[in-house]
Order: sequence, then C-alpha cells, then structure tokens
Amino acid sequence: MVVVMRRDATAAEVDAVVERVETAGGEAFVSRGVQRTIIGLVGDVTHFASLNLKAMPGVGDVHRVSKPYKLVSRENHPTSSVVEVGGVPIGPGTFTLIAGPCAVETPEQTLEAARMAQSAGATLLRGGAYKPRTSPYAFQGLGARGLDILADVRAETGMPVVTEVTDAADVALVAEKADMLQVGTRNMQNFALLQAVGSAGRPVMLKRGMTATYDEWLMAAEYVAQRGNLDIVLCERGIRTFETGTRNTLDVSAVPVLQALSHLPVVVDPSHSGGRRDLVVPLTRAAIAVGADAVIVDVHPDPTAALCDGPQALFGDDLDALAAACRDLPPVVGRRLVTR
Repeated sequence: MVVVMRRDATAAEVDAVVERVETAGGEAFVSRGVQRTIIGLVGDVTHFASLNLKAMPGVGDVHRVSKPYKLVSRENHPTSSVVEVGGVPIGPGTFTLIAGPCAVETPEQTLEAARMAQSAGATLLRGGAYKPRTSPYAFQGLGARGLDILADVRAETGMPVVTEVTDAADVALVAEKADMLQVGTRNMQNFALLQAVGSAGRPVMLKRGMTATYDEWLMAAEYVAQRGNLDIVLCERGIRTFETGTRNTLDVSAVPVLQALSHLPVVVDPSHSGGRRDLVVPLTRAAIAVGADAVIVDVHPDPTAALCDGPQALFGDDLDALAAACRDLPPVVGRRLVTR
C-alpha cells in the first residue's frame, strides 16, 4: 500500500502517518520527492485499510499496490518519469545518447572520446573511474584521479558525467564529482551500496544483474527509492545465457516490460550486451525501435590500445553510423533526439 501526501503536507503530518502505521505493526518507508512525499507501507494490507489513513491530515490519497516494489511501481505512479541529469532529460518523448570511454585512461584520451561522443549527438558523457573487473589483474581504473579527469572534461565540453561507483565508502566522493551515479551489474544487489547512492542526492543508473529477473531488478531500484531518491533509470545491459556468440544476450523485451511495470526510464547498453563493435549500431537501432529512453555506448579514439573493452568501442565509420541511427530513427517512434 502507498500513501501519497498532499504537496502542502507538513513534516509533522508525515510523521503522524508513519507513527499510526508502525503502531499497527507495519513498516513505513518515506520517499520525499521534489513535489510530493510518498510513504510505502509493508505489512498486513487488510489491517492498513482499517486505519482510515486517507482521512488523516496531509494525506492526498491511498493506493493499494500489488507489487512488492511500492515506490517504483507504475501502479503507484502512472505517469512515466523524466530524470534530468545536469539538465539533460531521460524519459518519454525524447531519446538520449550517453557515450564516452568505458574507462578513463588519460586526460587526452578522455577529452578526445568526449569530443567524438559529442560529434555523434551525445549529450551525457559516460566514463569509468572505478572499474570492477572479473580478473584481479585487469585494469581497475584510475579511481579519484579518474574522477578529476572527468570533471575537467565536463568543464571543457559542457557534458554532464555518468560514472560508476563500486563501494559505499566512495559514494560521497563520486557524487561530488559526477552528475549521475551508476551501479553496475555486479553490484545490482549490493544493498549497502544501493542505500548509499539513494541518499547521495544524485540521479542513479541501475544496471541489471547478469542473471536478475525483472522483479529482482525493480526491488533493487526500490532500495534506492526508499532512501528518498526517485531519480532512477534502469539499464538493460544484457543477461548471461547459454549463447556464446555474443558477450551477453540483449533482452530487448525488458524495455516494454519494465515500462509497463514501472514509471522509471529504461536505458539500453548495446556495447556491453553485444561485446562486439559490429553489433553496437544494430542493437542501438533495436533499442530505439522497441522504445528505449536512451542508450549508453562506448567510444574510444584508439580501440586497439584501450585498457578496457576495446573490441566494443566505436570510432570512425561505426560512430558515424551510430550518429545517423540516433538522428533518424527516434522520430519514427515519436521521439526526438536530445540536443544541447
């Protein structure tokens, strides 16, 4: 069950609802948005119905929600959300290109990759300062130095930064430098990290776990939302299946399914799903056709020398093909490419 407070509800009125629910043996999770406060209730729904919450001061409405994820459910929030990252929208009616190097290596490489991304129509810069890798011997990122490089490139290009955070202890530092915090596939169920990014005051990109179901993915988003942050985008980056012809299997069905279940925007990562440069543009086209709100793509000025994921990074003619797809296809499905 969800209690939607009126816009003019006071903190005392919110507290009164929470106290009544907890006195009745339930749990109440408060999410304070920009325009309204939502209280998600967990417990005996039938008993909650007898509490007459709708008549309490400050309460606008009470909804019974059948899904376990109360705050990110479309049943609770029927209008699709728009998440703004440094003034760049991700949501219905628009299509946003997020692009940049998979890993920050040097200031020169990062700036050149950002310029390449801009030339293809990107308005948000992706770049990894912290890189969780399967092998402990692989490049792990530059850490805090990488964040400084991203901040410098943002100042040079005007592109807001999307970067991954891998440890709850680093959230404050990353939030200070970045415009959007990414939680990677390996951390989708790192609940301490989810709670930390939910409290950081930055939009969050939550990537799907390698074997996560839709419900598990949305419950992970609920952890973020419980901390008062509803500025969440979901990123489908491919799941692990029996197929070995691609790095992962892109689940294009995730886009319409998640958009039906949740009000959150859905992003597709064609770089990490296909894992091959020749697949990135076709998968981008598929993402646009199926209704994705954005794609996040790897670019690199010299993929053969890349320290991370060079085989999937775009440059040259492939980057031109990406730009054409992002320019020409969104209007076909009733969207416009976000530009700055």
